[in-house]
Amino acid sequence: MKNALFGGVNVAVLTPMGADLAPDLDRMAAHCRWLLGHGASGLGILGTTGEANSLGISERIALMEGIVARGIAPACLLPGLGTTAITDTVLLLRRAAELGCRGALLLPPFFYKNPSEDGLFAYFSEVIDRALGRAGAALAIYLYHFPAQSAVPFTVSFIARLRAAFPGVIRGIKDSSGDFANTRAYVEAFAAEGFEVYCGDDGALHDLLAIGGAGSISAASNISSALNAEVVAHAGTARAAAAQARLSAIRKAVTSAPLIPGLKSLVARHTGDAAWTHIRPPHLPLSPAEAAKLFAAFDACGFALPAAA
Repeated sequence: MKNALFGGVNVAVLTPMGADLAPDLDRMAAHCRWLLGHGASGLGILGTTGEANSLGISERIALMEGIVARGIAPACLLPGLGTTAITDTVLLLRRAAELGCRGALLLPPFFYKNPSEDGLFAYFSEVIDRALGRAGAALAIYLYHFPAQSAVPFTVSFIARLRAAFPGVIRGIKDSSGDFANTRAYVEAFAAEGFEVYCGDDGALHDLLAIGGAGSISAASNISSALNAEVVAHAGTARAAAAQARLSAIRKAVTSAPLIPGLKSLVARHTGDAAWTHIRPPHLPLSPAEAAKLFAAFDACGFALPAAA
């Protein structure tokens, strides 16, 4: 998709933790640099994979500030900043804009289930007006559709209403529904108008690019970013199809274990740094048996990770 602000490979970046379970910003910045050097064009920090909803608001702000202070360009960051509280989301959005981020990914207010469309519209209207104003400042808003976790879906009709009310502000969506028919519906409704549709499932990347989608924002690309980039760079060719087959196998392998601790275990093995397995409850590290099974499934994909930083 031409002119997509975050078009291509965006990684839903893991958040390494110290033994005290505080975010380890030095390790995270090193991982971000490795990703940018191996296929990633954007970094989706503070998302589901980044354990954002296990972090407090002050921790999220400190993480954004710390990553930028460690030399990661804010223009490549797409932080996940949606919370259940209007004031918290506004605070996070304002700080992201001040730091120079170009976009932010927003979950719906997910605690209250089955909100009316009017209620959902009122929430986003308040957030955008308070944080950015009708012009949207310099920060584009991307919606985060993840109904398995949020239980609050974004419908085509709702997106159309929001885009009409805030032209130029609602720039795209990440679809983590796992339902490609839903992803296709977003593309068919809005892509011709420049609306960027991203898949959360690496297995859908090549198909999405073929119908006019913008790329991926995905968890598995913490380890597969170079392969994601090959699919994007050669989209529509036999080379891309072959890369996609391997990428789909990797996605299947990493989702055979609990996703976040599994990815942390794979990064720990790759870097030789056991501290990568630290994770905040209620998530738990993989057991030795779970890790061995995951490693065997991943190794069977035949993908050689680029050298660790």
